[in-house]
Amino acid sequence: MQIKSAEFIISNTDYKKCPKPDKPEYAFIGRSNVGKSSLVNKITNRTKLAKVSSKPGKTQLINHFLINQEWYMVDLPGYGYAKVAKSSRQKWEKFVQDYLLTRENLYCLFVLVDARHEPQKIDIEFIRWLGEKGIPFSLVHTKSDKLSVQKLKTNIELYKSELLKEWEELPPSFITSSVNGNGIDELLEYINSVTVGNK
Repeated sequence: MQIKSAEFIISNTDYKKCPKPDKPEYAFIGRSNVGKSSLVNKITNRTKLAKVSSKPGKTQLINHFLINQEWYMVDLPGYGYAKVAKSSRQKWEKFVQDYLLTRENLYCLFVLVDARHEPQKIDIEFIRWLGEKGIPFSLVHTKSDKLSVQKLKTNIELYKSELLKEWEELPPSFITSSVNGNGIDELLEYINSVTVGNK
């Protein structure tokens, strides 16, 4: 799949104000500072589509982008640590959960995890919650360019082992880098195959 156009549509904190659910939707979420906005920009080949910041917690809204006039990419607020008030974090969590539980055209939620780290408790708990709620998701390992091939392989295997403690079948997973573009083509082809499969 080639990204020919990527257009910002709307930002909000109320799933009821999201665009009409008449197109396939793919959302991206992850722990704060996992490199989500950078990956969104790399996928769309736009340098400033999503706001990138060195400070965790920059994304504070549900951000909709229309891709190729065919499907929506959604940039969701990160979860976990961010230097913002607890009340603000709780508000994010509430409207993100409302979005995930009610958005009928959400074909897949891409859960981003930092490839440099071993499985984090907060990620595992969030993935467990997705399973309990029956929300379709895939795992995206980010920042793969930041560590050696062997260390990357080790951390990926640790994630698989951790998930297999609770899951009979592993979700689709991708190894990506917003620096060198690794895994971007595979991720886009997956989006294309899911979209076609749901027509």
